Amino acid sequence: MAIKTVCSTVIALTILATPALADNHTQEEKPVEEVAGQELGQLSCTIDGGWGLLLGSSKEATCDFEGKDGTVVTYTGSLSRIGIDIGKTEEAFMTWAVFSKDDFEMNDEALLGYYEGLSAEANLGIGLGANALIGGTNKNIGLQPLSAQGSSGLNLAVGLASLQLDKVVATPAE
Repeated sequence: MAIKTVCSTVIALTILATPALADNHTQEEKPVEEVAGQELGQLSCTIDGGWGLLLGSSKEATCDFEGKDGTVVTYTGSLSRIGIDIGKTEEAFMTWAVFSKDDFEMNDEALLGYYEGLSAEANLGIGLGANALIGGTNKNIGLQPLSAQGSSGLNLAVGLASLQLDKVVATPAE
């Protein structure tokens, strides 16, 4: 029961702290209610299992982005962590809602790039985790966890996360 409480608290704090990581490139501050944005679709990733190396880890990832129009683009990359990362995990699954500014133009290469943010995961047999990330071209893409990361193993990881995405292939909507 304590693990569930810790996981829930860490995930909530990760989600709430994400806006503090965004770089502000504008001269004028706008109240939150005036900043418009759009949901571009969902990014679902399969993250390889592996060992946490005490102060960090890096694991390969394969991700499918499904846009609002049904187009699917597959990316490969890696999810890295710096911070406490102790133990071993099996293959994990994570889904993010993908957001950007209203004037952002979506294309097959829109999600390419480097993302960074906060990460938390705890496993004792089965486990939960979340990675709230900001990045992409000019740091204008936000990856908001849609559901807790599903994984298994014996692991504790809390710290900063980075996700590097490289395009593989685009599949047109049917």
